Amino acid sequence: MRGMRVAIALAGALIAAPLAAQSDMPQARMANTQLSDPAKEAEAKALMNTLRCLVCQGQSIADSDADMAGDMRALVRQRIAAGDSAEQVRDWLIERYGDYVSYDPPISAATAPLWIAPIVMLIIGVIVAATSFRRKKRA
Repeated sequence: MRGMRVAIALAGALIAAPLAAQSDMPQARMANTQLSDPAKEAEAKALMNTLRCLVCQGQSIADSDADMAGDMRALVRQRIAAGDSAEQVRDWLIERYGDYVSYDPPISAATAPLWIAPIVMLIIGVIVAATSFRRKKRA
């Protein structure tokens, strides 16, 4: 009986966990508000599509609903509105959050595996395929 109560309590906690993860804080002021200048808004949106959400990791900050992505969208819009170029804003965000924030990180010692791994995996795949084809021809 005690085990059943523990199981029910755990199930309830697992079901309620996503609700507890929601923030009560309001979103940043410019997270979902477009800039009044259409050219600057287009520049900001283009930049947002190239920046990775650090919470979701698989989405850009333009597509993510995470609170941090909203804060980052607001920062991008504020800096673009203040006159910074998209490249200046990107550099500032990379300085603040690291190379991982960019979908196109620069080649450095820290990001070299991201650039080299696909090439190495392709070479390994070609070697495995060639070996497999040779074995089938012999048989």
